[in-house]
Amino acid sequence: QVQLVESGGGLVQAGGSLRLSCEVSGQVFAIKTMAWYRQSPGKERELVASTANDGTATYADSVKGRFTVSRDNARNTLSLQMDNLAPDDTDVYVCTANLKWHSGTYFRNYWGRGTQVTVSS
Repeated sequence: QVQLVESGGGLVQAGGSLRLSCEVSGQVFAIKTMAWYRQSPGKERELVASTANDGTATYADSVKGRFTVSRDNARNTLSLQMDNLAPDDTDVYVCTANLKWHSGTYFRNYWGRGTQVTVSS
């Protein structure tokens, strides 16, 4: 059974840094896009950063120049380095991967449960 587990969240002061990690475990045949979203109650889920299988990355305008997404295809992991954090970055950060677990299945999105990031002013 495929699982995505995030780690690395926490409380940090404005201007500080955090590094989030996401590990994909279980039987995995292939992974296409991996991405980080953030969400909190009453707000729409926001795409923070995504990366294609070849490492090409895209970012939300609000995090460009401050966040860096990376992936390790050999280990099926995704990371998000977050620098110069601001209180508006406070949210639950969720990892997602578009993958198939067997050659005979289809690609579909799998989601982690999220990790809380809190930035104090």
